[in-house]
Amino acid sequence: MELFDVYSLYDIEPVSGKGSHVFTEDGTDYLDLYGGHAVISIGHAHPDYVKAVSDQVARLGFYSNSVENSLQKQLAEKLGRLSGYEDYSLFLCNSGAEANENAFKLASFTTGRSKILAIGKAFHGRTSGAVAATDNPAIRAPFNETENVDFIPLNDSEAAAQAIASGQYAAVIVEGIQGVSGIHLPTHEFLQTLEKECKKSGTLLILDEIQSGYGRTGRFFAHQYAGIRPDIITCAKGIANGFPCGAVLISPEIPAKKGMLGTTFGGNHLACAAAIAVLDVMEKENLVENAARVGRHLIEELRKIPKVKDVRGRGLMIGMEVEGFSGSELRKKLLFDRHIFTGGAGKDTVRLLPALSLSMEEADQFLNAFKEILE
Repeated sequence: MELFDVYSLYDIEPVSGKGSHVFTEDGTDYLDLYGGHAVISIGHAHPDYVKAVSDQVARLGFYSNSVENSLQKQLAEKLGRLSGYEDYSLFLCNSGAEANENAFKLASFTTGRSKILAIGKAFHGRTSGAVAATDNPAIRAPFNETENVDFIPLNDSEAAAQAIASGQYAAVIVEGIQGVSGIHLPTHEFLQTLEKECKKSGTLLILDEIQSGYGRTGRFFAHQYAGIRPDIITCAKGIANGFPCGAVLISPEIPAKKGMLGTTFGGNHLACAAAIAVLDVMEKENLVENAARVGRHLIEELRKIPKVKDVRGRGLMIGMEVEGFSGSELRKKLLFDRHIFTGGAGKDTVRLLPALSLSMEEADQFLNAFKEILE
């Protein structure tokens, strides 16, 4: 049996990792500024994380959600405290797409409405409802086509206010920062308009913080820069440093009813142990503050480079475009010539999504290599 052809693969196989570095079988060291697509939040093979997961699997790796699991309560308490959402409730699942699916379902149950308002160029996942709210026809099959999702342009506050005022939407969903489309930031005014108009019309506001959350932008969630409080927040990627885990944070104003949401694997013992270890390390090592500091340095220095025509992002969620180079060409030069992993978005954007523990010295290693390539 052969693997189904999904992605174009680089001819490189990392077999181990440490911090912000991964290594191939022959010991070649690669600086990882992609973090497995924003998933590695505290660094590869962090000893505290390894111990927590190893200890848990030695005790009990899994049991279903038909029994008490105190690890879920520990995770909810710690996540609430560190994120500033202590009064919200937590639903645990397995991925970002699943988190968004459950957010849509919850919004529809709560409002009695069936439609979702999404943002142009958004990406919310590849499962049925999530991909319907994703503005990319190339990955949306005929089965996923629906009249229940409408799109408005990012940062068009007038279009947002007009659409939401119709009262036909169960929810509006917006990314804290658009990642897949190339690191595009919603303005504070746009997010504040969404919050205000949603409250007026009884529409729920969903913040997709799957890529932009968990400290990546220098705040726990990217939307916190705008001073808003969504009704629902979805998380995944960095939540468990590589172990499959997703989460939905739910406002206390949304009534909970048994049976509305459910999952077999979500919030299992191993996932919770991994997620608790991530929050412990983030708190102990001040990784949110580190992401803000190192990210600010990277953005400032990249903007000084003459051939860099655009730099977008916050913290360690950065997109850049360079004059005279396609994004894929730059990524290959960095990967094969300088042993540095980066990501891409579309034709021209290079994406940096490293671990939140990236050091200033590692950031400068990348900057020096990048300048040498451009020269």
